[in-house]
Amino acid sequence: MSLDSTSLLVSDPQARVLSSSCFDFLLIELVPMAERIAKKLVAEEKDADDEEVRETTFFRLESLGYRVGQGLAERFSRDRPRFTDNLDVIKFLCKDLWTVLFRKQVDNLKTNHRGVYVLTDSAFRPFARMSMAVRGDAISMAQAYLWFPCGIIRGALANLGINTTVQAETSDLPGATFQIKTVQSRP
Repeated sequence: MSLDSTSLLVSDPQARVLSSSCFDFLLIELVPMAERIAKKLVAEEKDADDEEVRETTFFRLESLGYRVGQGLAERFSRDRPRFTDNLDVIKFLCKDLWTVLFRKQVDNLKTNHRGVYVLTDSAFRPFARMSMAVRGDAISMAQAYLWFPCGIIRGALANLGINTTVQAETSDLPGATFQIKTVQSRP
């Protein structure tokens, strides 16, 4: 009886396996779920508006992503040697973690060497199956799907010792750009 590499990976407790289909389904369901919860929470307030629902949704998505990012960084960096500087941590994010999550590395990484990093993914996996029938509307709808990955990035980097703010945008689907700014800790 022969075992293929997939069954070996599954039986190995140290294997680095993440079901990309499950992750895709999670992202598909996460945004509508967060919107429903935000509408219920905001509806309880008297002066609620659409902008407040939107901000509550994004905060919830980013917070969930943050916790996921912390766990991913812990799991996938534990057997690595210590990182020597922030750029090494960002490269780990762009190569290793991005590949685990999105089956490919980041297409482009730019930095000003002063704490700002810009990651460009020209074929961002969560947008691959997104309908683009009405271009302007699709770009606006896609923005909600960037908050969870922003949280993942921020959580992973926090777990690896870098406090950041993360913003994302898309102007040409299926591409996405993530801007990471390091935040100096106050003594």
